[in-house]
Amino acid sequence: MTNIIENLRGQVRNTVKNALHASVLKGELAESTIDEITIETPKDNNHGEFSTNIAMQLAKQVKKAPVQTAAILIANMDFSDTYIERAESAGPGFINFYLNKSWLYDTLKIVDRERNDYGRIDIGHGKKVMVEFVSANPTGTLHMGNARGGALGDCIASVLQAAGYDVTREFYVNDAGNQIEKFGISLEARYIQLLKGEDAVQFPEDGYQGEDIIDHMKDYIERYGDQLLKEDPAERRKKLVDYALPKNLERIRKGLEAYGIKYDVWFSEQSLHDSGELDETLQYLNENGLVVEKDGAKWFKATHFGAEKDEVIVRNNGLPTYFASDIAYHRNKFQKRGFDWVIDLLGADHHGHVARMKAAVEAIGVDPSKLDIVVFQLVRLFKDGDVARMSKRTGRAISLDDLLEDVGRDAARFIFNTKASGSHLDFDLDLAIKQSNENPVYYVQYAHARICSMLRLIESEGIKIPLADEVELTRLTAPEEIELIKKIAEYPDEIRISAQALEPSRLTRYVTDVASLFHSFYNACRVKGEEENLMKARLVLVSSTQIVIKNVLDILSIGAPERM
Repeated sequence: MTNIIENLRGQVRNTVKNALHASVLKGELAESTIDEITIETPKDNNHGEFSTNIAMQLAKQVKKAPVQTAAILIANMDFSDTYIERAESAGPGFINFYLNKSWLYDTLKIVDRERNDYGRIDIGHGKKVMVEFVSANPTGTLHMGNARGGALGDCIASVLQAAGYDVTREFYVNDAGNQIEKFGISLEARYIQLLKGEDAVQFPEDGYQGEDIIDHMKDYIERYGDQLLKEDPAERRKKLVDYALPKNLERIRKGLEAYGIKYDVWFSEQSLHDSGELDETLQYLNENGLVVEKDGAKWFKATHFGAEKDEVIVRNNGLPTYFASDIAYHRNKFQKRGFDWVIDLLGADHHGHVARMKAAVEAIGVDPSKLDIVVFQLVRLFKDGDVARMSKRTGRAISLDDLLEDVGRDAARFIFNTKASGSHLDFDLDLAIKQSNENPVYYVQYAHARICSMLRLIESEGIKIPLADEVELTRLTAPEEIELIKKIAEYPDEIRISAQALEPSRLTRYVTDVASLFHSFYNACRVKGEEENLMKARLVLVSSTQIVIKNVLDILSIGAPERM
């Protein structure tokens, strides 16, 4: 599991450190301290592979002009046992580093050696991380917000696993509180209406109007008849919820599995009530002076920890709020189950939840930096150039099931991860089903299928795909070859950045770039029919490209077809 870009940065950093040390020993530069040597990648290839502004950082301490300092450092650099070919001063004192091509050829050897593991790194060192996402209200169907949050959360979890973290995917089941009461009342009303006529009872104004409520009650009546009509209303509602809720959860589970998401844990909110953890948490806050009574309700002193306002945790009717359960839930995550890092994914309408949840985590004695909340923006669906809200098939709002039926899992997951979580996303339903290069997932999958076709054809003629160590990789010198290898080398570093930023959208951009550079290589560089040593070297490059594209698509849980 090698990150060659990180290794190269390390070589540059050590070269600078050693040069600075040598310069001080010779009396050419004054003694100085620097916390971090910044190594950057120049946007212009003519400025080398790496650059540092160390000479400008040292200017005040060494009392020399940055250009002069840069010249002294360069004169004291030792490039032995590195990939560095030379260093040059540029502009106001930047030092640019130019590498020899051997690092590119070593990259192909690393890919060939690591294969399915290429790109995997270990910055996580087994740290326990929980990613909690979707956690949709179990009283309804999965909508577009859930679809985007699902693709984003699942890919964040996969990226973190590839970066060496021990990841748990969790769905928080909101099976307690107001929405369950409303669910029970809605079920009861439909139950009575189906048995005694619509006029027998008025459907609650704020009840759940979905067809699934009616379908559940039709099924219940077919199975059990009218026996609940004689029951006490509270008991009747409980029995109807106990019947319908597991069916909703099973439907949600199946829908998410069809979408490529499998959870490790389905955590019940009700279990916090039943186990006494909610009461324990409220007691802890109260005993630590973090609760104030106002207007008959109990408020958590969120302002004490920097939030804009305090939050109600027990209503004036004595019932705990959803936020109270959320505090107990996070206490369970950190203190009961021992997660080192917790990541919550929330829709844009929960933006105000971030500060108060961070405050709550700090209140229960946990470092708030251990909680990250990713807030993702809204999705607009387009069909025939217009905003699409309704499914023609069902006449209802477009659900995750509708989306999967219309465009498929691969297109949905890829497109939902083409934009950063904080950006609004326009999802073009027509584009998502197009079999053309305009469709980003098709473009990438086609590159993979084209490579597989090439390799099949070569092997059918008795030509074995060689190992990288057996080939004269120095024959790869064309600009299209060099650019493609450089992009392949970036993959482990893309995993690192994606994991640290919690942004898998980097990977869709990255793999699209790989596909684009492969198409350029394919159009410029012949493989079959070339002189044997060049053909073998290019076969290694083609094979490495296939490995990288497949590894990225695997992390995104998107198919890598071998034929299209």
